[in-house]
Amino acid sequence: MSFLEVLYFLVPTAIFYAAPLILTAIGGVFSERSGVVNIGLEGLMVMGAFVGIVFNLTYVDTFGSWTPWIALLVAGLVAGIFSILHAVAAISFRADQTVSGVAINLLGLAIALFSVKMLYDKGQTDMIKVRFPRFNIPFLEDIPLIGPMLFKDVYGTSILAIAVAVLAWVIIYKTPFGLRLRAVGEHPTAADTMGINVTKMRYIAVILSGVLGGIGGAIYSQTISGDFGHGTINGQGFMALAAMIFGKWHPLGALGAAIFFGFAQSLSIAGNSIPYIQDIPAVYLHILPYVLTIFAVAGFIGKANAPKAVGQPYIKGKR
Repeated sequence: MSFLEVLYFLVPTAIFYAAPLILTAIGGVFSERSGVVNIGLEGLMVMGAFVGIVFNLTYVDTFGSWTPWIALLVAGLVAGIFSILHAVAAISFRADQTVSGVAINLLGLAIALFSVKMLYDKGQTDMIKVRFPRFNIPFLEDIPLIGPMLFKDVYGTSILAIAVAVLAWVIIYKTPFGLRLRAVGEHPTAADTMGINVTKMRYIAVILSGVLGGIGGAIYSQTISGDFGHGTINGQGFMALAAMIFGKWHPLGALGAAIFFGFAQSLSIAGNSIPYIQDIPAVYLHILPYVLTIFAVAGFIGKANAPKAVGQPYIKGKR
């Protein structure tokens, strides 16, 4: 296998594995840009993965090839509603945001596994039959070098993830909504003085993080695992959280960091077919994404500048 063939294989695979991380990390960016820490991304992904698989299995005969796409919308809606628990605890009741996020992780997995047992009388669901198809993008696939790498045998979920990252950048940095969002995350007292409803903005941001995290989870379960069980998400939410930090709370930075982690995951899956890499023991390749996650957070947590008011409950009239 030549170097070019390796690139043609690894780059699309890396983006494919990165898609769930991109969407979930962008959700984290919205939440933390508003000043609310969201450790609960793992639980939101679990909820989205569970709902996506159950919807796919239940309604595949009704919606046919559209089932996975509709499942994304349903998973995002359910996870968005589920994230309201975190919003109420962290914003309205001013609970410790880290503890609330951990509770979301534990509760999401408990609800999902209990529901699977009730619905299927076993520890995991059946395998889905309809997944997202691959397709070629006309004209662009004919571009030398780049075409076969980025525009051939493309998953729609990969395009969706990149589009959401770009759209999030536009919303956060180029719209009045984004300016208000960043204001309540940097200096909520000043934002309140200017007439911005801090509580409302933070609720919207946390719910958005739930919607995107749920869609990310549903993408993962419907493209990579094909079913849902206790180990389906297996740390993907924490990896997305690391991508958000590694990307310095910026949508495009989170996009790049998620692709970096996706590349590590693609190596762990396909490394046995790549020259030189195939000689590395498989266990090292499997732990590589998690090791890189630790190194990324440990190396950049002190250098990246988080929003100044992140993690701080806002009390009106109190500086």
